[in-house]
Amino acid sequence: MKYFDELKRTMEWLATQPKTIFVGQTAAVPGTFMYQTLRDVPKDRAVEFPVNESFQMQFSIGLALAGYVPVSVYPRQNFLLLATGDMSNMLDKFPAMSQGRVTPKVIIRVATGPYKPVHPGHQHVGNFAESFRKLFDWIEVVELSEPQDIFPAYQRAFEREDNRATLLIEDGNYYNEK
Repeated sequence: MKYFDELKRTMEWLATQPKTIFVGQTAAVPGTFMYQTLRDVPKDRAVEFPVNESFQMQFSIGLALAGYVPVSVYPRQNFLLLATGDMSNMLDKFPAMSQGRVTPKVIIRVATGPYKPVHPGHQHVGNFAESFRKLFDWIEVVELSEPQDIFPAYQRAFEREDNRATLLIEDGNYYNEK
């Protein structure tokens, strides 16, 4: 099993789940390396967003509050930082602010940008997993290093009974390496 193939298979499985909606940059149209894993997701299950990371997170939270399970796609962790205020001050704090009555399940899909065969610049290759773990109380942070970990991690994020939000971090270099 290959890393890319597992991501593609997993996204197609998620698309079969009735409440799942893919939201983000290259969720519905080509533009980054992540799109190829979403190319066979039905177009009526994907909402393309402009480069507006904060609004995308707010929209994803709104979908979750309305009963959907959004898969919010961010091609680079460096740019997910622009949504971190919404993640840390809203999504991560809903359970505490509501005494556990409001638990919006959002699946946040992000990658470290690939730096092979060409390095795209330092603003595209950051990995902030440890910082995110320290920042969040309720959002679980999962790094996906091995192909066999991909499907179970996304399945758990979708099916979890506690409704926790999950940040799944892919490694863009593994799309072609593993």
